[in-house]
Amino acid sequence: MAFLGFLHVTCVNKLDGLSEQQARATPLATSPAVSALGVIKHLTSVQRQHIQHSIGGCELPSLWAEGDDEHEWRVRVGETISSVIADFDAEWVRSQETMAEADWDAEVLVHGSGVRVGRLLVDVLQEQARHVGHLDVVRELIDGSVGE
Repeated sequence: MAFLGFLHVTCVNKLDGLSEQQARATPLATSPAVSALGVIKHLTSVQRQHIQHSIGGCELPSLWAEGDDEHEWRVRVGETISSVIADFDAEWVRSQETMAEADWDAEVLVHGSGVRVGRLLVDVLQEQARHVGHLDVVRELIDGSVGE
């Protein structure tokens, strides 16, 4: 959980100093849905789905749209850096609370198969780490900034 927290802070730091327009920019020609804000929205959805729904059994609304693979990547009118980060931060707080109560050795059902809670958390960790790399690239393409 500590490393997931480090990645969370790193994600938020990647948006520091960006304008609203820059945070919405999609500089990867081969991935036109990938913006800095879109990555954060996606990671919020991943935590909601895996930690709240699968591990915690919570009835929070899903942030994923059936049949729309880019739904959570799109930045909507009215969403801002502050609002997207606030949602990401709130999901992180919920995730910490859920994981503090979870039995990491228990199995939960994911797509009809049993998965150990600790193993599912590793999936979340890997997803966040991978997308921190995407944020690195997006940020560098936007304004040349590099580093954590």
